[in-house]
Amino acid sequence: MKIYTKTGDLGETSLFGGGRVKKSHPRVNVYGTLDEANSMIGFALSFLPPSESVTLDRLTRVQNELFQVGAELATQAGKKNSCPFVTENEIQALEKEIDAMQSELAPLRYFILPGGSQAGASLHLARTIVRRAERDCVDLEGENAARPEVIRYLNRLSDYLFVMARFVNHAMKKGETPWIPPNKST
Repeated sequence: MKIYTKTGDLGETSLFGGGRVKKSHPRVNVYGTLDEANSMIGFALSFLPPSESVTLDRLTRVQNELFQVGAELATQAGKKNSCPFVTENEIQALEKEIDAMQSELAPLRYFILPGGSQAGASLHLARTIVRRAERDCVDLEGENAARPEVIRYLNRLSDYLFVMARFVNHAMKKGETPWIPPNKST
């Protein structure tokens, strides 16, 4: 199978279900942003040692879920695809894992600067990309509107990636850098 089809050479792409839209279409923008987030999670995974198997498995599951969301957004309105939608089950799984990770971390008493280990910093960046996708999803309207579960999933996923970044940094013995606001003396 060739990787290039030449069907997008004029600035259009195909949706599942047969429709074609401009590559600048808002839905294409959202699932392109999800692909960017997924790639950043993959980048973070490349820094994790095999001993972090639970974290590796969790993040790989999230990558698969991002493909599910992307497939849903790439499906022409009114058409179906063979990929299952993310549901309340996936949202609850993220919440459960957030709670489990937080139970092993010191409570946050201040804002922290993104960074730490290479994996942790990559997860912080993935979090910001997911936030952008969430904002873009919220802007979709009419027949292009995203299901509420998609928006909730992305909202929870950004929280998850924030906590996962902290969790990974903790596991790799990388401290957090608190944000220290400048002194406002006049």
